[in-house]
This record gives sequence, C-alpha cells and structure tokens, in this order.
Amino acid sequence: MTRERPAGARRRLTVQDWADAALAAMAEGGGLAAVAVEPLAARLGTTKGSFYWHFTGRDALIEAALERWEETSTERIIEATERRPDPETRLRTLFRTVMTEAVNDPLEVSLLADAGHPHVAAALRRVTERRIGYVARLFEDLGFPPPTAARRGLLAYTSYLGHTQLAHAVPETLPSDPTYLDSVLETLLRRP
Repeated sequence: MTRERPAGARRRLTVQDWADAALAAMAEGGGLAAVAVEPLAARLGTTKGSFYWHFTGRDALIEAALERWEETSTERIIEATERRPDPETRLRTLFRTVMTEAVNDPLEVSLLADAGHPHVAAALRRVTERRIGYVARLFEDLGFPPPTAARRGLLAYTSYLGHTQLAHAVPETLPSDPTYLDSVLETLLRRP
C-alpha cells in the first residue's frame, strides 16, 4: 500500500532531477554559464538546500549532468540501435535518428562551445571515442577492414557534428530534401 503525499508537499528530488535541469538550462543557450544553483532550484520548485543535500558544489552537479548526457545521448541510443537485426539496418537507423535529433536538440552545440572546460572536455573525449568506436564497429560488421572502418566511423561522426553545427548556426544551408541524409549514408557505405 502506498501513502499519498499530503496536499502541497513536494516530492523529493534526485540527483537525476538536478542533472536533467542543468542539461535543460545548458541546452536553452546558456551552456555551462546557465548552471547556477539558485535559478535551477527555482526551476525545480525547491530550495538551495536540496542542491546541497545532493552535491558538494557546482562542479559535482556539472559532473552529474555530463554523466547523464553520456547515458541518454550515447549509451541509450547505442542500446536501442543494437536491437536492430543487422549491421546495415543498425547503421542506417542510428544515422537517421541522431541526425534528426541533432536538429531539435541544441545541447550538443552548447557542450562543444564549452569544450575548454575540463569536465566538458573529458566528457566530450569519452563520448567521441565511444561514438566513433561504435560506428567503426558497425562498418567492420559490414565487412570493411578495420582501418577503413575506423576512417568511415570518423567520417560519419564528423558528418554528424557538421550537420549539428549547421542545423543550429545556419539552418538554411541544409537541404530540406529528406534524401540528403540517405545520400550521405550511401557515400559512407560505398565500397572502393
């Protein structure tokens, strides 16, 4: 039997709630500068005391937010992609999914803009290595030799980053034709 929370009582916030709020603030255009305790507490409808219950300071919140970003924007996507039946379907699904989401989510661009911050730099390094490694493995699974698969994994990732940057900085440069992404992927899949 569950007990109902009294009217007006707040639910107990978690580290994840704070991390998600920090990521949302970063994505809204403020980057790391938007990660400030008082505005985040107001956003969450709580006090600074809740923050200090969960974190020793702002850097701990930034670390938690970056770990959450790694989990949701890399590991969960890879897990979902792995449910596809074969490497080519996995690659095509991954490519379409991340390219489409990149247009709607400014967080990646905000994080890239803060790449000079040591916590962000470390997270970007881990995420980049994981993503390129995963895509390279898909190319290997398709029969490309390891050096070729590694180059194609890197090329696919740089295509993603360029697409993401253009989608937010100069969106009119991207074709509205949905076959554009298919042509990029066909180029990546072409055998020598």
